[in-house]
Amino acid sequence: MEFGRLPITELDTVNFTLPADPAMNATVLPGKPADRFRFNLGLSRWGRREWIGKLYPHKTKEKEFLVYYARHFNAIELNATHYKLYHELTTRRWKDLANNPDFLFCPKMYKGVTHVGSLRDKGPVMEEFLYGVKGFGEQCGPVFIQFSDNFGPKRFAELHEYLNTFPKDVNFFVEVRDPGWFNKETIFDTLKDLNIGSVITDAAGRRDCVHMHLPAPKLFVRFVANDMHPTDKVRIKDWAGRIREWKDKGLEEVSFFIHSYDEKAVLDVCMYAIDTFNEVCDAKLKPLRMGGLTLF
Repeated sequence: MEFGRLPITELDTVNFTLPADPAMNATVLPGKPADRFRFNLGLSRWGRREWIGKLYPHKTKEKEFLVYYARHFNAIELNATHYKLYHELTTRRWKDLANNPDFLFCPKMYKGVTHVGSLRDKGPVMEEFLYGVKGFGEQCGPVFIQFSDNFGPKRFAELHEYLNTFPKDVNFFVEVRDPGWFNKETIFDTLKDLNIGSVITDAAGRRDCVHMHLPAPKLFVRFVANDMHPTDKVRIKDWAGRIREWKDKGLEEVSFFIHSYDEKAVLDVCMYAIDTFNEVCDAKLKPLRMGGLTLF
């Protein structure tokens, strides 16, 4: 992900401290731990040849990547569905390949809905998207809907109408990027009314996207690391502390997806994040095994 990227020479000048909680959060979180808590953590893809010999066994074939990925992580931020509409048979095959009933696929809404034309005529395409991801069954995690950088508050009425068409049996999160959205509470109030979550994107060059609003008692974070720069550890520790606070107040689920510009460095970030979240948040995540050893 190139969104919010800064030169490494500028990272030490960025204030990465997480903002204080908006007042909204106190009205969403009940003030006591939820009966159940789940922590999802993963990456945005499973198919990287750079991971052979490090995350995957030596000589692993591409068709086996998902098999091994699902034994290391318990979720995937599935960006593939943003670029192509997949048939239910394909998503069911992916679920079968993962062969892990605890594993969640978190699909990104197809760009033909969010990035082309008006939202008002996208009903049939959205139905096709939702039909396709039904192949994941109970392993379909949160569906996140990213709007383009120039999708601004002037289109709020159109967005509000679109949000009201969402089926209630699917867990949705919305990601907006136009800076205008973060100068007002309107969108977050609307999401709260509809019980729709809001994606928090933590990138060095776009601190406004770290808005910290919880319109629903669930969290979806897209964390853009900087190739294990020292600030990455500081940021992860900060997130662990905030998630622990929210967990104690009733947060029900965390979906934390890690991006990095170096596909090998991202594994080191994941190892540190898993250890930190397990220690601070009792996330109960499986420690990341490295070295390319077979898991069977």
